[in-house]
Amino acid sequence: MQNAAQDRDPPDSPLPDPMRAWLRHLETNRRYSPHTLDGYRRELHFLRELADKAGLPLDKLANGHIRQFVARLHAQGRGPRSLARTLAAWRGFYQWWAPAADLAGNPVANVRAPKAPRGLPKALSVEQTQALLDRAPARVATEPAALRDQAMFELLYSSGLRLSELVGLDLRYQRSADYESRGWLSLDEAEVVVLGKGGKRRSVPVGQEALAALRKWIGARPQLAPPASLPEDAAALFLGARGRRISPRVVQLQLARIAQEAGLPTHVHPHVLRHSFASHVLQSAQDLRAVQEMLGHANISTTQIYTRLDFQHLAKAYDQAHPRAGRKS
Repeated sequence: MQNAAQDRDPPDSPLPDPMRAWLRHLETNRRYSPHTLDGYRRELHFLRELADKAGLPLDKLANGHIRQFVARLHAQGRGPRSLARTLAAWRGFYQWWAPAADLAGNPVANVRAPKAPRGLPKALSVEQTQALLDRAPARVATEPAALRDQAMFELLYSSGLRLSELVGLDLRYQRSADYESRGWLSLDEAEVVVLGKGGKRRSVPVGQEALAALRKWIGARPQLAPPASLPEDAAALFLGARGRRISPRVVQLQLARIAQEAGLPTHVHPHVLRHSFASHVLQSAQDLRAVQEMLGHANISTTQIYTRLDFQHLAKAYDQAHPRAGRKS
């Protein structure tokens, strides 16, 4: 539980002249918002208060003093993210003031907040994913937008794509004088080729359910495609209502709406389907390296977080099935 000291109001006494001058500089020359300036002002009050308690003027603070201050705030209940904001304000102040005051250096340089514990990615259960994708309203059979949505979400889950990779897909590979595909669908090969982070291209298999949904959408796609459009839009696999390449925001809104209609108890965004893909494949295949390659992770340590999800799944099954796993009441 966080200490209430971290949320207290800063002292009412005015800040020293250098601090006030820096805030005026940010307001006048850098056009910082009032909200940001209020946050910086608060952090500067705490720095001055800590320096006063240590009996040190601001121009005599050293790297070790700043580390002590951070440790003290951490002990009072400040979390890693809060401390990171604090250090950003202090570091910015000294970066501006040190040259003017002829200080030896920035005492906040190289001081970092404690690392925040890395949370587990949110993934749907297999049953929740099926409830999302197996819904069968009558409009899916007739409305182009509904067929498109079904194909998009089947593909997100089937291949673990990032949202940017999904909206960047083309119907097929295309190259001309003014356009070249970044990512594309290959129905014959049952795969998509995507351009991921760092400009790295990878091929990912597409499952049968996703392929069936894609074929239905491609059959209806001409109903949303205008007769003439920019090469970027004419090539796109997924189109919006106006015949342009679909935007990430539309994908997010449509998925959230469908998840709500399916009665899922949590907000579902496109990355949840990517997490669900990774978690479910790992539960079935236990092949971390294969999941890494399909997700396009540069480092396998990024993929290893899904082993924690898998362990939670196994632990829950153990608690439910093992005759001596239950806690004593």
